[in-house]
Order: sequence, then structure tokens, then C-alpha cells
Amino acid sequence: MTYVGIQTQIRRNNFNSVLLIIAFPLVLLGMVYAFLFFTSQQQDPQLVNDDFKDVVPFVIIGTSIWFAIAWFFHNSMIRMATGSKPLERMENKRVYNLIENLCISKGMRIPQIFIIEDDSLNAFASGINQSTYSVSLSRGIIEKLDDDELEGVIAHELSHIRNRDVRLMIISIIFVGIFAFIAEMAFRSLRFGMFSRGKGKNGGAAILIAIVISAVCYLIALLLRFGISRSREYMADAGAAEMTRKPYALANALRKIDQDPLIEAVQRRDVAQLFIDNPQPEGKKFSLSNFFSTHPPIEKRIELLDQFA
Repeated sequence: MTYVGIQTQIRRNNFNSVLLIIAFPLVLLGMVYAFLFFTSQQQDPQLVNDDFKDVVPFVIIGTSIWFAIAWFFHNSMIRMATGSKPLERMENKRVYNLIENLCISKGMRIPQIFIIEDDSLNAFASGINQSTYSVSLSRGIIEKLDDDELEGVIAHELSHIRNRDVRLMIISIIFVGIFAFIAEMAFRSLRFGMFSRGKGKNGGAAILIAIVISAVCYLIALLLRFGISRSREYMADAGAAEMTRKPYALANALRKIDQDPLIEAVQRRDVAQLFIDNPQPEGKKFSLSNFFSTHPPIEKRIELLDQFA
């Protein structure tokens, strides 16, 4: 893998964040226009354009409200989804010492520290700015890794913060969540006949069109997310190796994590993509989301780290 400096990576992530903010609303508006066009009886472009102009303000307002709520309350939502809670210094000075030493070495502000009460091994970073950056560690990863291995994992998460990966992923989670919600609502409408009862065949046809269009747009959203986030784990691994000077320690940690990474309390797959490893639950090995995984194979990551050892 070609070496990329941290400043270059930060610029890339800042650019990708802007790209996401522009691309996702455009896809959403395209979805609305396609729905209006295919459900219009005359399919007259002029009539569709007029309807589109009437609908656009409501779409923009609704999306803006969704985005604002998710943007300002994402930390609380993530904590609820993962069951994490603040880790006090007196409860675990070892973790605080490791994080503080790494932050001091890179001139970073110390992020908030949370713990997930789960024996499995995993960790993640989140936040959009200095006041909201945080690192969350499972009970299992704290107790089952030695100091060098845990330091490697923490350095990996701090690298996500330094690279602005966490802000990029929060934005992608918000927008992909919008399309997932729309697709699910369209599917539920067809399944339970919420709108077809009073509109006959036309109502059912409109819902089928909505399902197809929303599914296509959801797929496009996944592709956009996939296209900009695949390399972020490699970059964070490289950042951790550079920060600790112990690539072998992170490689060993990943081997242990690979044995038991699934945090059972986390049911939302969008939040799970923040973790250092994003495993598929049992019975979902062949789900659609697995084809668009935001994480490269952990074996490949270990292989690359071993090259530096």
C-alpha cells in the first residue's frame, strides 16, 4: 500500500466529507424526482417539474432537521446503541495512562473515554470536533490485551480522530440512515397495505415504485460510503504503528480481537461500522451489507502490519 502522510489523509477526509454533504442530498432529490415522474399518470416533464418544485422545500427541511438532530445528538445516540458509559480515572488508571501518553506524544487533546460492559474484544472512536471526540473500549479488550496490545488499539482509534475519519463516518451514517429509513417505510407500506386500501391498484403501484427507487438510492448511498471509507482502517493501522513504534503489538491485538469481536448489545449495523473490527452476526454472513463492508479483511491488515515488524 502506498504511503500517505497524515496531512494528505486529513485533506482527503475533509474533501470527502464535503463530497458526502453534497452527493447524498443530490441522490435524495433525484429519488424524489424519479418517484414523481414514474407515478405521474401523464409523465409530462413540465407537470413533474412543477410538482418537484412544490415538494423540494419540504424534502430539504425534513432532511435538514434529520441531519441537525443526528449531528448534535450523535454521541448520545451512539452511547445508547452501544450501551457505553464514562470510564472514570479511578476505575482504570491503566487506560488513562496509555491514552494520555499517546496524546501528549502527538500534541492531541485527550478525548472522552467510555467503556462497554461486554467480554468481547472491540473498540471505536467517534465525534465531530474536539469537544465530542471519544474513544470507547469494551471490558473484554481492556482485560484480555496486554499493555502493548491495548496501546496499539488505542493508537489506532486516536489515528481515526487525527485523520478526521470519525467525522466522515458520522456524516455517512447519517445520510445512509435516511435512505435506509425511506426504503424500510416503503417496504412496510406495501407489506401492511397502509396506503393501498383507499387507492386501489394505483396506490399499490406507487408503493412498488417507491420501493424500487429507494432501494436503488440506498445502494448508491452504500457505494458512496464504500468508495470513500475502505482505506481508513489501513491508514489508522499505519498511524498506530507510527505512533507506538510497535506494529507487532497491534497485529497481535487484531489476532485476539478476531477471535471474539462481536458486541452483542450493538444491533445497529450502521453504528457497528465504527468499531476496529465490524463482524457480521451469526446468520448474517451473506447479508447485502457484507458486500459493502467498510472494513478490509482483518487477515490482510495483520499481514501488512507484520511487514513492518
